Amino acid sequence: MGPTVDVVAIRRKYLAIRDQLDERGRRLFAAAEVRALGYGGVSAVARATGIARSTIDRGLKDIDGPALPMGQIRRAGSGQRPLTARDKTLLDDLRRLLEPMTVGDPMRPLLWVSKSQEKLAVALRKIGHRVGRTTVAKLLRQLNYSRLCNSKTNGGGHHVDRDAQFEHINAQVLAFQADGQPAISVDTKKKELIGNFKNGGTDYRPAGKPRRVNTHDFADPKRGKVVPYGVYDIADNSGWVSVGIDHDTAEFAVNAIRRWWEKIGRQRYPGARQLMITADGGGSNGARVRLWKIELQKLADEIGIEITVCHYPPGTSKWNKIEHRLFCHITQNWQARPLTSRLAVVELIAATTTKTGLTVDCELDERLYADGIKVPDADMDALNIIRADFHPEWNYTIMPRKET
Repeated sequence: MGPTVDVVAIRRKYLAIRDQLDERGRRLFAAAEVRALGYGGVSAVARATGIARSTIDRGLKDIDGPALPMGQIRRAGSGQRPLTARDKTLLDDLRRLLEPMTVGDPMRPLLWVSKSQEKLAVALRKIGHRVGRTTVAKLLRQLNYSRLCNSKTNGGGHHVDRDAQFEHINAQVLAFQADGQPAISVDTKKKELIGNFKNGGTDYRPAGKPRRVNTHDFADPKRGKVVPYGVYDIADNSGWVSVGIDHDTAEFAVNAIRRWWEKIGRQRYPGARQLMITADGGGSNGARVRLWKIELQKLADEIGIEITVCHYPPGTSKWNKIEHRLFCHITQNWQARPLTSRLAVVELIAATTTKTGLTVDCELDERLYADGIKVPDADMDALNIIRADFHPEWNYTIMPRKET
């Protein structure tokens, strides 16, 4: 059997059991193979296993020497003592670097930088420890530290009636649907820059030819931004989006609902007596926004039907159906595509579909909406509003006012 074949055979045997052996076991395996091969065995085994020749020599001495007690890897007194045993304060100082620091702490400079292994090693050397990056990596594992990204789990304080409000909204939606009345979910999608700007996600392109976009995301003063406001019909699984070019105000939000009713809602629900709206607790359609209620009163007067509104509790906007039934699909549809014009935004939104049958209509709203409108108390007193017994600040119905 030639030496090349011997090397291959030894490699296969070693790889088959390597993970089951401790340090001493690997030495003994290598030494036993050397004894079996005879002259030139050390070189062949070293090539086959990757074990250093010096380690193989120690294995040969282990074979010739007395057996060690069960579980012992080295002879008593052999090997270097662990660094943490020789440097008693090393682990404590490393913990201090990793834990939150306070004003006046000598380690404070690391508060403002990413704590990489190299930076931690430099900081430790500055206070007298002889360590490098690889040693720090081992110590971090020993302390059970690893690099982790932020986790979005803190949703703020949960309102005591949060779940009860969810149940109330669900019951209201089911009741409206059972009666054949429209129930919609509304919200504003985040503002989008218009121009050759990077858009998140990936798309198929010829290899090595990514789409080239602007380096910086500075708004183009001529093109500006757009504000998509969405209306999602819960029962019909369809959406309407008004793409605004100005401020995201309550007037703009209600006008989007008005346009949905004029273009789609009236035809879809010809016998509607009521309209239910589920909305977030903040933003242009917030529960505390006076102008939102004033504009809804105008809409109720125009279309002659009752408008019932249920707001989600603070900090729970992600449960609003429009987020995960409409907006997420729009985002996926235009991923990696720069929104180079307002027309591109409208067309990309309108082209959004899903396997479950979602369809979306979209139009550009070029009206300008005044920001910071103050609503006097007299206008609020004139509202024809009926507030629910359960959380009246979240649940209310605006009735059409009779003509005088």
